[in-house]
Amino acid sequence: MPGMVMFGRRWAIGSDDFVFPGAFELFIRMIWWIGILVLYSVHKEQFNCVGGRVLHSYIIVLLVLLAAIICAVASILYISMQGTISNPGPRKSLPKLLYLRLALYLPELIWAIVGAIWISDSRANCERTMIDAIIGAVVASWVIIVFTVVAVFIVFDPLGGKKTLYISRDANRNLESSQSDQLFYNVKKTATRVWETRIRLLCCCIVQDDDHRVAFTSIAELFRTYFSDTDLVPSDVAAGLTLLHQEQDKVENCPKEPEEVLTHSPLSPVADDLDVELENAAHYMKFAAAAYGWPYYLMTKPFTGLCKLKGD
Repeated sequence: MPGMVMFGRRWAIGSDDFVFPGAFELFIRMIWWIGILVLYSVHKEQFNCVGGRVLHSYIIVLLVLLAAIICAVASILYISMQGTISNPGPRKSLPKLLYLRLALYLPELIWAIVGAIWISDSRANCERTMIDAIIGAVVASWVIIVFTVVAVFIVFDPLGGKKTLYISRDANRNLESSQSDQLFYNVKKTATRVWETRIRLLCCCIVQDDDHRVAFTSIAELFRTYFSDTDLVPSDVAAGLTLLHQEQDKVENCPKEPEEVLTHSPLSPVADDLDVELENAAHYMKFAAAAYGWPYYLMTKPFTGLCKLKGD
């Protein structure tokens, strides 16, 4: 599955990798929206407290914002479920929906800041249930924003802007300038450094001595060479390893067929074949001796061999 291209660069995530994250976020957002809606319906006549007008406006805008986010996430989830691994065509509109979803993070961030400011205002003297609900909404907003930032760092591909150039190296081999060679060398060096950093993070518990550093560099060069002309995302590798593990489990759990029981001696066919070969060798040896044996006969009997050979 090729990686998605957004903001002019490749990202380490495929268009079919938003199903489970989208379903989880949709579940959280729906519960959040229903809870705020129930809270507003129950306490809609109790906004006459200090700061109540701000609280009323905050809840109304939050409900509209959550409804827009739910629609965007549901659309992303639906589009991400379309097509197959080898047919990403039905998911070609997914980047546009992601742009829309990312744009909604800006008002969500602003409204989370507004909610935090309202909570910190000591003059607010509304019902405790409403205050606790707003605190929960603000905390949930900040948690989702933080997790989104972490997810962006995870799927960020440092080589995303250089992937096309690196793959098309053979096509541009006829470039005569040494600048292109230096550019390709820098790309390969960057790719090796990125893979080495990833391996170090995975093996962070290993003692970092000289031998391990050399080993990490060698493994990084191997991964860089192997994945240089492929467009895979981590989910593809994980899916491949999962399928391989399942196949191994099937082989291990499959009942073995009983071995064939030999009803005759395993040496008897070999002995029969040997007898036949010896008979054939004895038969054809007569012709071989007649055709090629006379030089040896003359060499063993140099004086009388010619006369005897002529007499025979």
